[in-house]
Amino acid sequence: MSIEPQSAHDRFRQWAARVVAHHYGAARELYQSSTMGALLDGVYDGDVTIADILRHGDFGLGTFNHLDGEMVILDGICYHLRADGSATVADDADRTPFAAVTRFKADHTLVFTEPTNRADTIARIDSLIGSPNLMYAIRISGQFSELSTRTVMTQKRPYPSFIKATAGQAESRRTDVTGTLAGFRLPEYDQGISVAGYHLHFLDEDRSQGGHALDFQISRGEARICTLSELHLSLPRTPDFLAANLATADAAEQIRQTEGGH
Repeated sequence: MSIEPQSAHDRFRQWAARVVAHHYGAARELYQSSTMGALLDGVYDGDVTIADILRHGDFGLGTFNHLDGEMVILDGICYHLRADGSATVADDADRTPFAAVTRFKADHTLVFTEPTNRADTIARIDSLIGSPNLMYAIRISGQFSELSTRTVMTQKRPYPSFIKATAGQAESRRTDVTGTLAGFRLPEYDQGISVAGYHLHFLDEDRSQGGHALDFQISRGEARICTLSELHLSLPRTPDFLAANLATADAAEQIRQTEGGH
């Protein structure tokens, strides 16, 4: 049996993989079901269960069918964050139109010993990660002197666009709360597939309240960062997804508005 010689492209990919492994450790995967562009177009019903998602990771975020609140996955448990701010453990049979997960293993840690706002927290993480072109799972735990969140409300058909569904929602402001911000920092070129930049959801220490994080100031705590260099994108085959308009010219601006203007 003859063996085909490796192409220059194959040799380059192997070299690049070795370089990434040397600098960032073994390659880790971000598994994502559907796209942010589909949410923008009102595709709020997926065919993937929470049990399916948890097979691919123990840390992540997303939403639930009908856009029924926010999702955060911590330590292998999926939590359902509802519009009233409450959080409960999701049922394995619940379904999601969008979720992103990974197996979290920190390779960088930042310690906060004095009050640090969102902008400064992000700046410190950005100075540590080394390259904006890879993906990063971010877990920030500690005491928050101020925290602002919002959570989307359940939608009914005919579904509005995502920007309409998230417009005018009330913000929840908390002070002196302990908990965890969980999410991702993704490259600018990923906008529309995911949310470029920082996308974080909050869950309090008791894991009874949470929401999509808009702003915060951390009093003390730590940020743990997990570097990701592989993306597995799983696209649904539902009628809504197949008929959606995913070539939105102003996707970046729509995502900026729906994520809270950051």
